[in-house]
Amino acid sequence: MDPAVEANGKQGESQRYAVVTGANKGIGLETVRQLACHGVKVILTARDSSRGLKAVSSLHQMGLSSVVFHQLDVLDPLSVVSLANFIRENFGRLDILVNNAAASGVIVDEDGLRALNIDPASWLSGKVTNIIQDVIKHTYEKAEECLNTNYYGLRRVTEALLPLLQQSTSGAKIVNVSSLRSELRRIPSESTRNELGSAETLSEEKLDAVVKRFLHDFKENALEANGWSTMLPAYSISKAIVNAYTRVLARKYPEMCINCVHPGYVDTDLNWHTGSMTVEEGARGPVMCALLPRGGCTGCYFDQTQVADF
Repeated sequence: MDPAVEANGKQGESQRYAVVTGANKGIGLETVRQLACHGVKVILTARDSSRGLKAVSSLHQMGLSSVVFHQLDVLDPLSVVSLANFIRENFGRLDILVNNAAASGVIVDEDGLRALNIDPASWLSGKVTNIIQDVIKHTYEKAEECLNTNYYGLRRVTEALLPLLQQSTSGAKIVNVSSLRSELRRIPSESTRNELGSAETLSEEKLDAVVKRFLHDFKENALEANGWSTMLPAYSISKAIVNAYTRVLARKYPEMCINCVHPGYVDTDLNWHTGSMTVEEGARGPVMCALLPRGGCTGCYFDQTQVADF
């Protein structure tokens, strides 16, 4: 069926409404496109309005006229409230939330990085930490921004939209886009691994404490000494905490399907185009999780489209 016909043909109770954050490009934009092709009415959000509107225009030109834009800066509480009000006033509920917006937590000399010509396998193994130290700069400000965006921003958006998700008539889905770097086995500290891996005892307070400890050790230049990952440290811990938060939410809202997903090593701006997969391939996992049937798996971590170990 033509996507536009399908997208416009479902109204009223059968119409599903979705929000995708950080969606003006990359995996976010492709997730919007694929959801719209499944007949979902999608609110594409982006921090920059001109880029967001341009992205929506490109989808409209493909015939996906049901996609709409709303500005969203996950770091700005007023922006988050504005989005929630927009959905409430226009749709009355939300069925799908895909938390995709993210920051890398580093400053990169992209020309220098390209000149190193590191192959994807080396990136995936995490064995490039020493090779890239001259072209990737870590600052406390960037680390803090990364955690504020990837975890606290995601949490802010989720908490604001939960009342609308609870109004879903098709069984709400929350999809938190994660990363291979989130996997607990990549954290050297056994105590931190155990803390973030104990689903029954996880809480938002515990996650706040882990963030605080990480930032303290970052400031004191004690990451390696205290067992944190030294490969994209802020990004890595932010995604491990997002995974843990996913489990907290899934326990708190058992009627929803709440999962996190590593989309694969996708060629995007976020990883300076070092990835080997296309955005079409990368969006498959998030879209699959967004379209799970009511009563589908929850509190899980997916490596692309397969359930994997946290």
